[in-house]
Amino acid sequence: MSGSSLARTISNPKAIVCEQAHVADGRRLIRLTLDRRLAAGFSAICADARGMAAMANELGYRTARDLFLACPAIARDMKSPAVAQPPLEFCRALLAGRVPEEAVTFCAYLLPERAAVWWGHECLSHLAELLAERDLELLALVSDWVGEPGNPRHRAALGSAVDPSPATPAAWIALSAAWRDPAFDMLSTGFPAAHAVNAGILAGLARISTADRFAVLSAFVEMGIQMVEMEAQRQSVDAY
Repeated sequence: MSGSSLARTISNPKAIVCEQAHVADGRRLIRLTLDRRLAAGFSAICADARGMAAMANELGYRTARDLFLACPAIARDMKSPAVAQPPLEFCRALLAGRVPEEAVTFCAYLLPERAAVWWGHECLSHLAELLAERDLELLALVSDWVGEPGNPRHRAALGSAVDPSPATPAAWIALSAAWRDPAFDMLSTGFPAAHAVNAGILAGLARISTADRFAVLSAFVEMGIQMVEMEAQRQSVDAY
């Protein structure tokens, strides 16, 4: 797939600008894209400070090794060893390393659970033209749940649509949103919801041509890093 044809695979016309120009000025361009989407969705999550504070994977890890110690399951999803390096530095080192997909994995585990689900939703939303109609329907249900996770109607709709044996990118993200639903007993797997978020994003990336995949992967990781930075800043404010 050429750079011009890749543009047709991204639902947000501005997103492809970020991805194609990522190496030159990725962080600034990604921020522009993310800020627009925050206005419509993620800002509502950040406004719910108590709900965010109750998430499973809180920030506050001084090093990547701290995250590995707090969540041993991550070592089953990635092979790179944990090091005493600040988490975001470690994430960017993974992105520049031999297996850049592990930067997606690490970011999925680093983000608080609900934010990670939203990140997965946003990544796949940029690949909408590569997804089947059913996946788009699942993403809509995930969006409703993220906005109001306590809403019984959203929980019921998501629960009835989730496949505990997902086979598509959005099916994994939907499962991550329903991870704590006792009906699916996913906690018994020993993995957190981050496992499903990671699988969903990587499954989506696998649908992109090899020539273009790293640029899109990099854009997704930068989006995740900025979400981590935003959440860390919010928690810092809440601590005062």
